[in-house]
Amino acid sequence: MSWFRRPTPEYITISPPQQRERIGKHVWHKCEACGTVLRRKEWENNWKVCPVCGEHDRITADERLRLIVDTDTFEETNANLVSNDPLKFVDTKTYPDRIAAARQKTGRNDAVITGRATIGEVPVSLAIMDFAFMGGSMGSVVGEKIARTMELALAEDRVCITLAATGGARMQEATLSLMQLTKTAQLCRKMQETDTPFISILTDPSTAGIMASFASLGDLILAEPGAYVGFAGKRVIEATIRQTLPANFQTSEFVQEHGFIDLVVKRSEMRGALITLLRQIRHMDPLPIEEEPATAE
Repeated sequence: MSWFRRPTPEYITISPPQQRERIGKHVWHKCEACGTVLRRKEWENNWKVCPVCGEHDRITADERLRLIVDTDTFEETNANLVSNDPLKFVDTKTYPDRIAAARQKTGRNDAVITGRATIGEVPVSLAIMDFAFMGGSMGSVVGEKIARTMELALAEDRVCITLAATGGARMQEATLSLMQLTKTAQLCRKMQETDTPFISILTDPSTAGIMASFASLGDLILAEPGAYVGFAGKRVIEATIRQTLPANFQTSEFVQEHGFIDLVVKRSEMRGALITLLRQIRHMDPLPIEEEPATAE
């Protein structure tokens, strides 16, 4: 039946499927929420937020630094802390192999970046989690770095800010991971007793053990729109109570309606909101409003 086929004109180039997919992903981004196809550069410059439906995609810890921190003020702390393998944990691969793969993928030693910085000229002690590193799970190193972030805020009279992006405690470290929940919660109490301000920011997802510790203990709790916020998963809860939960259950908006979150703030407005809050906390005059919202470029 070859006489029904037209020859391909010389000026048309048909790429193999795998090459077309590679080129397409490099140039275009399809929003998983509404299906809108956007130029990838435009989407990235908008901090990976869909301009049509407002879907907030996940971003890295480095991108969050550029989003909220004053330029050239971030000084990283405890960057060289690394996890060991005291339990010799093995599932489909060894724990050291998982750590090595996560390091290669993200370019950092564990699932949180910590350090000093200023936001709106206000000194802060900052911890930003990265979901790309083993689901933002909290093991001994993550817990220790967050604890030291709080201790830095106490020692230098800085506002403590944490940004959660996590699936919870790290199962490969078992009880050693769960101990970090108590450690961070105790330091939250100490900050409260010494009037050291603590702002907790919840991003997608913010779940499980970390929501049972420091992430839920901020003096102010902010969240991004549509972020998944909760302890147990929706399906687990439905199976336990044998009821169908609302479609928006465990979104940041639902949690705010029930009094747990103070503010839901768009990503593009997060820096401005933090500057306003921080300067009010420190009784400083407001800064002039920026004429144009910052881009990720």
